[in-house]
Amino acid sequence: MAQFEAERNRAPGAGEGGEAGPYHDSFILKMSPDGKYLGQIGKANASKGSLDIENVKGVAQIRFLPGTNELVAADGYGNHRVSVWDATTLKNKRIWGAYGTKQPSDETIAPYNPEAKQFQNPVHCAEPTNDGLLYVCDRMNNRVQIFKFDGTFVRQFVIQPNSKGDGTPWGIAFSKDPEQKFMFVIDVTNEKIHVYDRQSEKELYTFGGGGRIAGQFYAVHNVATDSKGNLYTTETYRGQRVQKFVYKGLVPLSQLIKEGAVGNSLINP
Repeated sequence: MAQFEAERNRAPGAGEGGEAGPYHDSFILKMSPDGKYLGQIGKANASKGSLDIENVKGVAQIRFLPGTNELVAADGYGNHRVSVWDATTLKNKRIWGAYGTKQPSDETIAPYNPEAKQFQNPVHCAEPTNDGLLYVCDRMNNRVQIFKFDGTFVRQFVIQPNSKGDGTPWGIAFSKDPEQKFMFVIDVTNEKIHVYDRQSEKELYTFGGGGRIAGQFYAVHNVATDSKGNLYTTETYRGQRVQKFVYKGLVPLSQLIKEGAVGNSLINP
């Protein structure tokens, strides 16, 4: 198992304030490394909904698709879709909704339904892999849907489907080995990180828990890995901090349980 340890005394205490909102309309800016404006996707308050290919609405995250000149948006807090854009021209290449539909709907639906035929707001992440897959966080439906870069639906998996509140999958990061063997999914409602074997989608263990001390979470919002395999998380609402989890190498899962680093509820007999 991949072992991590929270780096102590690096995460400041939470202050006042909360997550900005509401999320209505937005645009994507293209900037040079020195801060020069190079163009933008969309205009403020111009979105006509999830079928609009000129504008975005409440983008939660953007990433570049490996091996392409395209950027992908988790689009998002206002729309119910994934949108892909040419990184040079900033023109739309394609859009899709849940299960790869080319006609994503803006119909109001009830949350917490892993079988819903459309994305709920917000579509909170769209994270690409090296082998051409895109993992999309349908947060309020407690599921992750997986697509090819062209929008073809592959499969989905559900994360604690009985969870309510703010939903479960908020963000995804992958380990830095070439196969990206491990997948880390942040779960704000249950205040923890789920660790999966990416290929089998078997959940291996979780860590975290609600709280303000190092290694616990208060509304964990984003996750990223660096070149050394360390994990970084951000917290929103009253969390308001960044934590670093130091990669300690691969060890038997039984050792982590013995050391109290993870619980034993995910161990098979």
